[in-house]
Amino acid sequence: MLLEPPLLPDSDSLWEAAACGLLLTSATGSIERANLTFCHWVGLSQSELQGRRFQELLTMGDRIFHQTHWAPLLQMQGSVTEVKLDLVHKDGHSIPMMLNAVRREHPTTGIFHELAIFIAEDRNRYERELVAARKLAEERLLQQLQAQRALTLAQDRLSQAHADAEIRATFAEQMVGIVSHDLRNPLAAIKMAADMLARNEQDEKRTRIIGHVTHSANRAQRLIADLLDFTQARVGRGIVVNPQAIDLHAVVASCVEELSMTFSGRGLIHRHVGATRCVADGDRLHQAIGNLVANAMTYGDPDKAVTVTSAVEAEGVVITVHNQGVPIPAPLLANLFEPMIRGVDGGDEVRSVGLGLFIVREIARAHHGNVQVTSTLEPGTVFIISLP
Repeated sequence: MLLEPPLLPDSDSLWEAAACGLLLTSATGSIERANLTFCHWVGLSQSELQGRRFQELLTMGDRIFHQTHWAPLLQMQGSVTEVKLDLVHKDGHSIPMMLNAVRREHPTTGIFHELAIFIAEDRNRYERELVAARKLAEERLLQQLQAQRALTLAQDRLSQAHADAEIRATFAEQMVGIVSHDLRNPLAAIKMAADMLARNEQDEKRTRIIGHVTHSANRAQRLIADLLDFTQARVGRGIVVNPQAIDLHAVVASCVEELSMTFSGRGLIHRHVGATRCVADGDRLHQAIGNLVANAMTYGDPDKAVTVTSAVEAEGVVITVHNQGVPIPAPLLANLFEPMIRGVDGGDEVRSVGLGLFIVREIARAHHGNVQVTSTLEPGTVFIISLP
């Protein structure tokens, strides 16, 4: 016995009551057909929309974006996805939307654009919460830096060994606890959310915003790592290293390759000399080189390449980072590797806590080595890490 197929809604019903706005426009944007869902969203009837150009329903800024970006993109590649735009309701208020569009050519009727539009209010709310979480993380980081400076001043004023030890222990407890709990968790959420958003096809504006979020989260994570290392060094345990046999040139080459992506558009060169094998903590060397290269990129001549040289010699291991640019002022050189010492203020983009060079020195000391710097107009600024 054959079962009759279930009765399904007709295509017109599916079109009119779809869970998204559906439009069919001509190649010039003239609306040929719009479903009732879209009409309800914008407060206009089907007859009022008939013959109107779709771009006339957009805000002024999105009209420009339509003309300069996604309309040409639709013409070239035949489709666009997840374009963020604001439509203007009949009463004048704007409605955030996401648009998917396909350009389809029919042999008999010509070229039409098929548009599917979705309300994007929930997505906008999520993005605002993401920005708020990043701002909260940065504010808490600033609070901890202020607490750290206050504690450091208090330590200088105390002369008794017992009181000094108590303050250091309290500082370590507060810093490690607050940084790991209050900062790492929201930062992890920010990075995870940014990675999830980045997996989908994005327009240029959205890709740029997600890139800024990811960049800020990565920068905050680096600051947290420096603070944790700083805490260990200040409470007397020192930075922990795990020396083992490594290929020095391969470790440095990998680090330079990664940094080249971080500082895209800037010249970064790796040179190697001598043998390849040595005993050291590759991860810590990677961290030290990263701090030195970041310092060179921040304060060096942006038109000149930064050079990282690795050498295994009879006397030991030597790693140098060289950049051209304005020399480091002589008054700064004597205390350059102390915490909270920074070069000239370069604005928000290069602002740092001032722990990078201190961490480099502690990594060198943990290897029973040292770090030095020379800085003149010619040949430039050179940081030299020497390990036995």
